[in-house]
Amino acid sequence: MTIDFFAMLHRLRYIRRWGLMRNQIPENVQEHSHEVAVLGHLLAVIRSRYFAAGRVCPDPAQVALRACYHDATEILTGDMPTPAKYFSREMRQTYGILEKASAAHLLSMLPDDLQDVYAPLLNEGDSEMACATAELVKAADRLSALIKCSDELAAGNHEFAAASRYVTERLAAMQLPEVSWFLEHVYPSYAKNLDELRGTIANQD
Repeated sequence: MTIDFFAMLHRLRYIRRWGLMRNQIPENVQEHSHEVAVLGHLLAVIRSRYFAAGRVCPDPAQVALRACYHDATEILTGDMPTPAKYFSREMRQTYGILEKASAAHLLSMLPDDLQDVYAPLLNEGDSEMACATAELVKAADRLSALIKCSDELAAGNHEFAAASRYVTERLAAMQLPEVSWFLEHVYPSYAKNLDELRGTIANQD
């Protein structure tokens, strides 16, 4: 028996993001998924440590794991540009059907006795915990997009100016205190260069 599922996941590195825009810094879905996993894990930790009162707090490890697979269906669909995906309600619904079909096809590449392990990673559930997990993954996904926009703007690529404003508005609309915490305490460091980031160590030399 040969299992093709993981070889397909490996091909995420070949799926380029931001396909409609000129990129100074190319980004693929595999590296994007890693960043979303790191950010999603952090958001879950922030929620559980600082903003847990009266809220559902997913396990940070589970958020990170879900984030690793959040764009896995794009192996078969490609990266659909946001303007096309959200052009209309009908377009979003149609793309949702395509995503589910892609997830089902990926699962069919696994033995029957492993599919129940990976099905929740490829399909969003409707339980309270699953919805809270999906919310944090979506927030991490948008933060990753904001960081990408900032990197492009810092490289002099003003084509990402409108995208930066759009992503900032979408993040604000989520009204998540953990996102606000991240933007205040973590996000500013992304503008630092290597010497500034390692300054504490350098000062000890």
